[in-house]
Amino acid sequence: MTGERARARRREASVLGVVAAGGVLGAEARYGLGVLLPHGPAGWPWSTLVANLSGCLLIGVLMVVITELTVAHRLVRPFLGVGVLGGYTTFSTATVDVLTLAHAGRPLAALAYVVATPVLAVLACGIGVVATRVAAGRAPQPREGGR
Repeated sequence: MTGERARARRREASVLGVVAAGGVLGAEARYGLGVLLPHGPAGWPWSTLVANLSGCLLIGVLMVVITELTVAHRLVRPFLGVGVLGGYTTFSTATVDVLTLAHAGRPLAALAYVVATPVLAVLACGIGVVATRVAAGRAPQPREGGR
């Protein structure tokens, strides 16, 4: 194996390692949230919604911090963004929650949840981006001429 090829494999392995470690931490945090906010089959799945919305808010914050405010180490984004926040958020569980609500005889709650989750998730990410920029003094300035 050439020297360049070996270095590339080590870089790939380090990314895989930090994503895996971050994923464990994120999944454990999500599990803890589920223990704090349990729900039955017919109950509103607050823990899943809170995990997804707070995770999306944090990914908005993270992306501004590492792309606009700092020069981050190359492993920060895979560790925090893909690993921790990827392990913490759980859109697949949101889908299971929708089906569980529907099977429990709550079709309107299932419909509300399937619509609210992605809309609120995108909104949360946007709030994270805007709030971080404002906190850093980088809020967008109005353009001259009203445009």
